[in-house]
Amino acid sequence: MGAALVRGFIERGRRVRVLILPNDPCESRLNGLDVEICYGDVSDASTLGGVFDGVNTVYHLAAVLLAPHPSIFEKVNVQGTRNIIDGAVDAGVNHFIYVSSISVTYPFATAYSLSKCEGERMIKAQRAMNYTIVRPTLAYGPDGGIEFQLFMNTLLNHTIVPFVGLGHAMKNPVHVSDMERGMLALQGRTETYGKTYAFSGSEEISMWNFAKLILKHRKAGPKLLLPVPVFMLRALAFVLERTMKNPPITWQGIAGLSQDANPDWLPGKRDFGYLPIGVTEGMQKSFPLPSDKERFTGVSASDEPATHS
Repeated sequence: MGAALVRGFIERGRRVRVLILPNDPCESRLNGLDVEICYGDVSDASTLGGVFDGVNTVYHLAAVLLAPHPSIFEKVNVQGTRNIIDGAVDAGVNHFIYVSSISVTYPFATAYSLSKCEGERMIKAQRAMNYTIVRPTLAYGPDGGIEFQLFMNTLLNHTIVPFVGLGHAMKNPVHVSDMERGMLALQGRTETYGKTYAFSGSEEISMWNFAKLILKHRKAGPKLLLPVPVFMLRALAFVLERTMKNPPITWQGIAGLSQDANPDWLPGKRDFGYLPIGVTEGMQKSFPLPSDKERFTGVSASDEPATHS
């Protein structure tokens, strides 16, 4: 998402400075782009000197989504956000855009969602900068996001797929292109100051039906989705997280798959024209299937019309 935003701003004639970790492989995505690159670590304030000088708007996207220990969320998502806020305030930044998460609204919290809650609290507590908070839902697309890729790979790599609960949790996944357009639209919009926006798609879907939609578009073979009660998975995760370095089942994963994330996205439409596509259209955009017309008509090798029964 960071590289996509950079390209979008350059196309709009903006000057862009990027903060990136030293030796980060993602830097290759910036090759050929007219950007100023600064190297630093958000969790280490001593590496951020001068990064915000002359900057009008800060987009704070840096975060850890998945981690083997809660202390990493504290180090990066909490302390890192504190360092970015302090640096931006000291440099006189006008507008701070914080990318949070829809998980802050979950009734049952995780270490990740709590770290994002604290990030929101910190940016709201300061009074020196205008701010806007963005809460993306489950992001999907041909190259991401991380949680979508993990879910999709689990579906594709197993014939029998243990499923969290009955799949009744309602989601409103957001296509990565809509996230990009939405975040680009925030820059310079005074009507967004002091507000929080949900970045979702425009179509609700249950996790069970979302899984079916993914399998359809990835043309997967026969799969058996096997519902497993949430309480059993949570107990298993409790044990695995205390006995394994990288457990295959975690409370964060269970919480994300078993809780609703279908927020109201209309405030964004009203304030800055946020108009996302639905997941049915988005999956077709990401992993195209032949249309009904293409499926039932075609052209033979001799260029004569061919029909299919």
